[in-house]
Parts: sequence; structure tokens; C-alpha cells
Amino acid sequence: MLTVRSGAGGVDSMDWAEQLERMYWRWLTRSGFEAEITERAEGEEAGIHRSVIEVRGAFAYGRLKGETGVHRVCHISEFDAERKKQTSFAAVEAIPLRAETSIEVQEKDLEVETFCSGGPGGQNVNKVASAVRIRHVPTGVMVKCQSQRSQIQNKTKALEILSARLRKREEELRAGGRGPRIEAAFGHQIRTYVLEPYQLVKDHRTEHETGNARRVLDGDLDGFVDAFLRKR
Repeated sequence: MLTVRSGAGGVDSMDWAEQLERMYWRWLTRSGFEAEITERAEGEEAGIHRSVIEVRGAFAYGRLKGETGVHRVCHISEFDAERKKQTSFAAVEAIPLRAETSIEVQEKDLEVETFCSGGPGGQNVNKVASAVRIRHVPTGVMVKCQSQRSQIQNKTKALEILSARLRKREEELRAGGRGPRIEAAFGHQIRTYVLEPYQLVKDHRTEHETGNARRVLDGDLDGFVDAFLRKR
């Protein structure tokens, strides 16, 4: 499960998150993975607040794990009348969905809400409350799903995602804890994308870089994925 969420930078960060969503979608489909957007919250003016993509295929989590972290972009803002240079941030998180190691969730610990799905779709969209939002009360972890056709299917999928998030949280606590969620802002980036006045994409963990940023944003991620795997 791959999640992209906007960070510091206002509307520009939401636009940046949508560019990353497009980048990953192109890379996933070109690489032969099955991909489905299970949750998407659009920005009020442009871009997205958050997007969750379920990915299925051989070594999906292994290849996406290195994308987890904060991604920074430096570019000329399309939303600034003076066309000033803007630095924006978005956070990416990859979580494995493994049924064999799922955490049992008690129904009494859940708050379940239903709502109408948004966005393009069939006859049920915006008419039937088929989308589901679930909050795990003891931890505060919340997930939602609106990609399936029925409320039952969306609840089943949301519970699967919730179990994955709770399992990851438990693993982090066993390892000593990672602390609060890393802020998608200055000082935390794993990769920087410079689009103006020159082009450069550099991963700060592996030192892998390329001068063709547009090609990377069009889905050419293999160099960065492979560099992270070789470093490990």
C-alpha cells in the first residue's frame, strides 16, 4: 500500500503530491504491477491532500520500500502571480499488506462511519453511502476506503489496511519506536527534485542522481529504486 500526502507548501504542496501520485502510477503500470487507488482526497484549489494506492505484484513492497520518506521539489510556482521560486514537500509511505501476519482487531475498538463516495464512477457515486471510514479508538489510527462497489467490500478493504497500519505501528514500537510521524517539511527530505532553473533529481541516501527530472516525473524510477536496493 503506497500513500502520498501533501506537506509544507500550501497549494503547491498539494500540486506536488498529485505529480508524485502520477509518477508512481506510471512507474507501477509500466513495471507490470496491478495498481488501484483506494482513497483520494482532492485539494480545494488544486492537487491532492492524500492518495492511497494498493499495489499487487511480485516484490511490490520490496521495490517500493525505499520510496518511504519526504520528497522535496524546487520549482517556479504556478500558483504565484509573481512566478516566484517555491519549495514544497510531500510524504510517501509504503506499507506491506500481509494477511498471514495480520493483527486481530476487536469490533468494540472501532468507530465505523459511512459516507457517499466522491469522484468519477458508476451509478452509486455520490448517491449511496458505500464508502467507509474506520477509526481504531485505542491508537487513533484512521483509514477509509471508497474504491469498491459496496459498503461491505469497502469495509473489508479498510479493515485490511487498518490491520497493516497497526502491525507496522507495533513493529516500530518493538524496535524502540520511531517517534511521531515525520513532518513533510525542511530538514527531513530523502530526495530533492529541482525543476527550475535547471533540472536535477538527487537521492540523499544513495547519492544517485539524474539531470532529467521530467523523465523521472514521467515514471522513470528504476535507477532510484535499484540504487536503494543495492545500498542495502
